[in-house]
Amino acid sequence: MNAVHDVILPSLDEESALPWVLGRMPEGYRAIVVDNGSTDRTAEVAEAHGAVVVHEPTRGFGAACWTGLCTADAEVVCFMDADASFDPTELPRVADPVDRGELDLCLGARSGRAGAWPVHARVANRILAAELRRRTGVQLRDLGPMRAARREQLLALGLVDRRSGWPLEMVLRAHRAGWRIGEVPVAYRPRVGRSKVTGTVRGTARAIGDMSRILAEDARA
Repeated sequence: MNAVHDVILPSLDEESALPWVLGRMPEGYRAIVVDNGSTDRTAEVAEAHGAVVVHEPTRGFGAACWTGLCTADAEVVCFMDADASFDPTELPRVADPVDRGELDLCLGARSGRAGAWPVHARVANRILAAELRRRTGVQLRDLGPMRAARREQLLALGLVDRRSGWPLEMVLRAHRAGWRIGEVPVAYRPRVGRSKVTGTVRGTARAIGDMSRILAEDARA
């Protein structure tokens, strides 16, 4: 029997994507869908497909991730978008290095066909990853949302961002704590439905603002 992992899925109006996502969850991986104020049937669809559902009314990627982390009780937790842009069958690729004790934080580095990732979001991510490498020396080429780490260690990091800066803050704090950080390649597909963040220039600009704030706070720290 594989070790049980909790998979935290921040979700905002993802009723169309969730059946495919939850139907491909690997054995030993329990889905925790965090409904972040959906106006569709996200919660009902998630429950019908066997997921644990919790509600976080405060909007924000970090707020949903934090609620999911506090709900989880598995030793190793994973995070993944719920929009079908990632294939859950690849979760073991990301979690295995943590399970084996080779890494403390493993990220899925996205690769996919043209159109899977808007150009403005891809360029912004590339610049951010380069800045992260320059500051920390951690050789990441993507700050992807599919990732895995041990739950107790994550809680001990004291993450405070509740918006789009959460993924960056996690890596920066993990680096300062001396964690072993790495990445593995994962496929990236066109999402189902419209993105609330990177699908628009305005959403990407808001995310860049959040991450710029995190970088400034890290520099002061």
